[in-house]
Amino acid sequence: MKSVVRWSTTVGLVGGILLGSLFAGTAQVQALTDEQVMERLRPVPVFALAGADGQPLVASPAEGQQGPSIANVFISQQDAQTFLSNLREQNPEVAGGVQVVPVSLAEVYQLANANNRQDGLAFAFIPMQQQVEAARTVLQQDGANPTEFEGVPIFTAQSSTEEGVYLTITRGEEQVIPIFLEREGLQAMLDRLSQVEPELASSLVVEVDNLEGLIEELKTSDNEALNQILLVPPRESIEFIQSLQQRQGQRPGQQPAPARPNQQRRQQPAQ
Repeated sequence: MKSVVRWSTTVGLVGGILLGSLFAGTAQVQALTDEQVMERLRPVPVFALAGADGQPLVASPAEGQQGPSIANVFISQQDAQTFLSNLREQNPEVAGGVQVVPVSLAEVYQLANANNRQDGLAFAFIPMQQQVEAARTVLQQDGANPTEFEGVPIFTAQSSTEEGVYLTITRGEEQVIPIFLEREGLQAMLDRLSQVEPELASSLVVEVDNLEGLIEELKTSDNEALNQILLVPPRESIEFIQSLQQRQGQRPGQQPAPARPNQQRRQQPAQ
């Protein structure tokens, strides 16, 4: 799993804002191709642990237990760094040479699906705890059971009066549905909207789902409208990648080289 040397972090949430029924009444066609799914996931940087040889750090099943080896994928670079710092204290032999590596979510998707993971490797997303709490707060306000939420939270703005109608924005010549991995990012957009179109802003509610479910839907659904979603990374991730580009003298708009590990570095057994 190579360190990212090229990345595109331009999100560009500007232009017209309106309500669109992109998930309602859309013609059903064939499911998205893998390349279309990866195109939706590519703008999102995530963070893994890898050794000096570029291979991901994994946790193997405990002795006598069955199951795949697990490689953690962190939504937050800071969370990944904290995990690595703790590992260096608890198990310095394993942590030797390990570093936090930013990779595209599209690359994780590609690796997770390669040959149906015949090498027995699976990926576990580690959410930002602050965003999990934000998701549970939204669910509690909606009368749902917040303790039932699992996974990586994603946030969208939906019409409070029309089911399946989401806030959309114009990005270039496209009309897209922004889906935020950070509650604060969505709120900032809604705050700006309330200044220019207060009536529209007041008609919206925040909806919570999880990233894992969205990826599964991208893989299996024949709703062509899914090709119009725009995943918006956390600000922390965008700022980290931009600083990385500046340090390495990279130009925005370029993409990371694919990461294709053949073997994995072992961590302590998974409990």
